[in-house]
Amino acid sequence: MTETFNPKDHELFEAHYFEDFSIGDSFPIPSRTLSDANFQVFQAASGDNHPIHYDREYCKRRGHRDLLAHGFQVAIQTCPGAGQLPHMLGDAMIAFIEQSSRFLAPVYAGDTVYPRLTITELHAQRSTGVMVLSSTVHNQNGELVLEGQQKLLVRKRHPSPKTP
Repeated sequence: MTETFNPKDHELFEAHYFEDFSIGDSFPIPSRTLSDANFQVFQAASGDNHPIHYDREYCKRRGHRDLLAHGFQVAIQTCPGAGQLPHMLGDAMIAFIEQSSRFLAPVYAGDTVYPRLTITELHAQRSTGVMVLSSTVHNQNGELVLEGQQKLLVRKRHPSPKTP
């Protein structure tokens, strides 16, 4: 049996457009345990070399139980591409346009984090819409360690007609 393969047809989901989503839709991102390797890669990518993130003895002298994750290291756990939402959007996703975060509790090496995105607002425009998502990260103890917001610009399936 000969199968014709077209890489363009290799999609995880059929594209979902702005109209296909509702407030309250929730998108968990796979949990992960932050290892020493995560800290090393973040240091290399960010250039941040403060010892609070990379020197265990420095951390212990300041009352921390282990390496303290940089806030941005925690925030990147909510990257939409780490979950299924961008795959669901497919070509309907135009841009990631805004992000904010509040860091509520420390995250240490060895902690397991549980990120989630939830639609809180949908702002329709003529041919696109802005999807507002709350972003949260909980740790293995159920503590909310990060809360924030993200905005995505998404295509509509059926653009609204121009008004005169």
